[in-house]
Formats: sequence, C-alpha cells, structure tokens
Amino acid sequence: MVKVFIGFGWTQDRIARLTEMSQPAVSKQVTKYRDADPAPPMDLSLDQHDVPWLEGRLWGLAEDLSETYAETARCTRCVGAPARGKKRFTAENVDELRRLVEEDLRLHAAELPDGHRRAYDEISRGLDVPTPPATAPAGPASVRRALAHRIQRDRLRGGA
Repeated sequence: MVKVFIGFGWTQDRIARLTEMSQPAVSKQVTKYRDADPAPPMDLSLDQHDVPWLEGRLWGLAEDLSETYAETARCTRCVGAPARGKKRFTAENVDELRRLVEEDLRLHAAELPDGHRRAYDEISRGLDVPTPPATAPAGPASVRRALAHRIQRDRLRGGA
C-alpha cells in the first residue's frame, strides 16, 4: 500500500498517519520503493466494478454504520476483523457482511442520509452481477480493497 501512496506523491508523514505505521517504518518502505519502477496509476473513483473494490466499499460502509450506531449496529462484529487480518474476504464473509449492513440500513433508515442507501445499492448491484473490467485493475486486490474502503469512508463523511 505504501508503494501506491508513494506513487501519488504523498509525504511520509501523511502515509504514516493513513497506514497507522511508524515514521521509521514508512521511511524504510519509501527507500525500498523509491528506486523501483513506478506502478501504473490507479483509478480512484468509486465507480469501479471489480469485486475487491466493491468489497472494500462495503467494508467502509459497514465501518461507518458501526461507528455511527455503536450500540445497535448489527455489522459491528464483522467490521474490525478484516482490518486486524482476522477474517479474509471470502464469499461467505462478504455475504454475511452484506446481510448485516442491509439490516442496519433498514433499522436506521429514518436517521441515515441518502448516501448510505445509495452506496449500498451500487455495491450490492455490482456484487450481484459483477462486470469484468475492460482491463485488469492496477494493483493487488488487498490494496484496491483498502483504498476503496478508505475512499468510501471519506465520501460518506462528506469528504472530497
């Protein structure tokens, strides 16, 4: 992931904060990747339909719901496990997370902004009927998933 951020020209401090790594660890990674061939640029729009990207968006949506409704969110128990590396994104785990997010959206429909439901509808459609991209997506699935997660969270919070 650090390699991708280096390609964007981000500072070591910003990378350290985003990845929750220490500054020396980031510095070591930057040195490692500085001389490597630059990776092809990644498309950072939410409108992508490869499965890892959609899974990352679902994860970001679930995490936002979990933080907003900490006491009552059904998806809370599934949110932290992928971040800690305790759960992988298997079809069963993604289906479980989808089911829980859908239930949370139904339970809190009156209080939630429209963006949450709209995001879930896009993600759900994409996961139900995956559209293969015209070209192979740039970057490993785990990186794409993590970027989609972060971007989805930022968009739900009203970030640019």
